[in-house]
Amino acid sequence: MVVRISNRFTFFIAKGEKVMTYQTIYPYTGKQMYAYPNATDQEVNQALDTAHALYQKWRNETVASRKPQLLAIATLMKDRRQQLSEKIVYDMGKLLTEAQAEVDLCVRIVEYYAKNAEKMLQPVELQVPMGKAKYVKQATGIIMAVEPWNFPLYQIVRVFAPNYMVGNPMLLKDASICPTSAQAFADLVLEAGAPKGALTNLFIDYDQVARIIADDRVAGVCLTGSERGGASVAQEAGKNLKKATLELGGNDAFIVLADADWNLLRKVAPAARLDNAGQVCTSSKRFIVPAEQKAEFIELMQTAFSKLKMGNPMNPETTLAPLSSKAAQQKLQQQVDLAVQHGARLVMGGHAVTGQGFFFEPTILTDITPDNPIFDQELFGPVAMIYAVDSEDEAIKLANNSKFGLGGTVFSQNLEHAQQVASRIETGMTFINSGWDSIPEIPFGGVKHSGFGRELGMQGLDAFVNEHLIYIKD
Repeated sequence: MVVRISNRFTFFIAKGEKVMTYQTIYPYTGKQMYAYPNATDQEVNQALDTAHALYQKWRNETVASRKPQLLAIATLMKDRRQQLSEKIVYDMGKLLTEAQAEVDLCVRIVEYYAKNAEKMLQPVELQVPMGKAKYVKQATGIIMAVEPWNFPLYQIVRVFAPNYMVGNPMLLKDASICPTSAQAFADLVLEAGAPKGALTNLFIDYDQVARIIADDRVAGVCLTGSERGGASVAQEAGKNLKKATLELGGNDAFIVLADADWNLLRKVAPAARLDNAGQVCTSSKRFIVPAEQKAEFIELMQTAFSKLKMGNPMNPETTLAPLSSKAAQQKLQQQVDLAVQHGARLVMGGHAVTGQGFFFEPTILTDITPDNPIFDQELFGPVAMIYAVDSEDEAIKLANNSKFGLGGTVFSQNLEHAQQVASRIETGMTFINSGWDSIPEIPFGGVKHSGFGRELGMQGLDAFVNEHLIYIKD
């Protein structure tokens, strides 16, 4: 039975029926496509039992024994590229081409860990004055993953793939608006030959998440999401002495130095804000430019923004997708209105689009002062904020004037100097002459209110391993 909900999420269900808060509502049409019943506590307990039994089994097996299964998952993802991509589009509305690129990236991540994890998990010899010492990398147990909607597959894969090779089974609570993608991937993992319990997708509420974190069989928890969600999960993890990694969004600065290559800038800067309709934690949100170049930079962005074409995300001619939900559209409108009410200048756009789909106009704001309420808020959508500064030191100071510290960009033709500037930014990642990028080999994560811990690369593999010291005394 499909259960329909109001805008206030009031549920109308017959006695004895399961609540269905997990729904695919296609952002292009606003219509519900799928709904899924919430998991019962009994189903959660069974998932824990199964995952823990697998963890104990994996403890007695080699890392190499899991490689063929993970490679089979990558192969099946390639075969199902179109189906997986369409499910991502239906769940959260991104362009089909962006969804396909997301699937391709996930394949690369899976293959990277399948091919390299055995070497990465080798014992590490330590230099000691007496005797011999090393630490071995061992699995720790079940990982509880709480993931967001903006990258329905990528967010799951970047935790699942390394932990699969480590030997940590994973329980998943995905965002309630993208259940179809999550379940499709969980089904694919089993179909590829992975054992039951390797990845269990659960349609659960946050009370159930808290109970899972408290379970003695659970070794750690990772979350990508809001500050509020991160604080809640961190509190539960701390209370139960569980390791946690958190990625909680950003307000990334894009610093344009005086010697920037403007031909390259024209290609990079607009996309750095508009990819995924601006719904990326690491997208550039604050563009910081020399005061004498402010007008030229505004014109650059305005020209690019004016060429965008809203429409069906399945249509290859569409270049700006809808936002993920009506709630996201409404929140962004409130933030833009608040900015303008407190003195920001609206250069273009600024309004939710009426009619079909949860679209928002490409928007440029400038003249935002530190006392503006949105100065240090994350605007999740196609809204660029442009700041002018009189010196490089002022640009760095402005970039660091944020509670967030996830990513950022420095644009300069002098690569050595760009790296020097980057080293002065209080953030987890800085990209030189490019917007944010993700590749399997490099770590992802931030500082300050953007969270702690890292995913991907060696750091992502080590996030939930026991670095077990073995020492032989002379």
